Amino acid sequence: MFQTSHTEVMKSAETLSNEELFSKGIFEWCGGNALGSYFVSAVPSHYDWAMKKLKAHKKICR
Repeated sequence: MFQTSHTEVMKSAETLSNEELFSKGIFEWCGGNALGSYFVSAVPSHYDWAMKKLKAHKKICR
């Protein structure tokens, strides 16, 4: 599931130009922010969260 979701997110980002990703105000529904800022902040932070959860679970299973 992890690999599938990562591939889908990356495919979504790759369909957009750098201007669409990193220029503010391109997409109204981003509230004036750049869409790319959501990719940058959400994707790595969710991976970090998941890795912490997996490590904690691994300790419990030992």
